[in-house]
Amino acid sequence: MFLETFQTTSKKTAQTFNIHQDVLQDKNIQTLFKNQGVYNGAIGLGILYGLFVAQSAEIVALLLVFVIVVAVYGSLTSSKSIIMKQGGPAILAFISLFIF
Repeated sequence: MFLETFQTTSKKTAQTFNIHQDVLQDKNIQTLFKNQGVYNGAIGLGILYGLFVAQSAEIVALLLVFVIVVAVYGSLTSSKSIIMKQGGPAILAFISLFIF
């Protein structure tokens, strides 16, 4: 979320998403990235809410499955590395729900 929303044109953002830094100067691309960042932030807040406020593993599991499905879709349609960058942490968190 931080890279997409607040560091949209940074070198690290370009490197992370494998996009040339000049492309990130485009206002339309910046808008798309910021919207994606807000989406990621909302999912993150939902997971935190499920863990600490509602204390509901069901809410957390649902949101994590959603993230994993989107990561699989992204890896099939955009870049294979998305499954590890976006899906990896979600998969590990999902597994940890059943271990802890």
